[in-house]
Amino acid sequence: MSGLELFAAALGVIAVWLTVKQNPWCWPIGLIMVLLYIWIFFDVKLYSDMLLQGVYAVLQLYGWWQWTRRGDVVDGRRVTYLRGGALTLSLAAGAVVSLILGAAMAHFTDAAQPWLDAALTGFSLVAQVWMAQKRVQCWPLWIVLDVIFVGLFLYKALYLTAALYALFTLLAVQGWRDWRADPALAR
Repeated sequence: MSGLELFAAALGVIAVWLTVKQNPWCWPIGLIMVLLYIWIFFDVKLYSDMLLQGVYAVLQLYGWWQWTRRGDVVDGRRVTYLRGGALTLSLAAGAVVSLILGAAMAHFTDAAQPWLDAALTGFSLVAQVWMAQKRVQCWPLWIVLDVIFVGLFLYKALYLTAALYALFTLLAVQGWRDWRADPALAR
């Protein structure tokens, strides 16, 4: 565990807690966290996770814009459910990204866990986009992914990051409950 990992983990807890509370400050704090994790994952050869953090940086900006823009909804975007076709298409896109990235990492890098890391990356992108769009389904997907991430990070001896993702799992459970109970939820 390094001081950098400790600082990034602390920012991660703050960012996810703010997300659960639907506070738009989750996005700039999350942006700093993912920039730090780019270096951390490079250092332990989790290249797909490193690339994921780079994409997350862009998605942090997208989420901040989605949550703070003015329009039909006075206070930014409302929590909604994603419907059948869009849900299936998003998950299929996650699977395709996982396969392509896994093949690339397995054949062209010395990645530690190319296929698992790629699958977690592909589906994390789906969950992150859903979160930026305030889709309730982001939370159960995050729960599944975070549990698997905990195992991967334990395997890579990133114990603090594993603990962070265990906490993310608990926060995702809370987020799922809170967002489903939101009185403004568009059904």
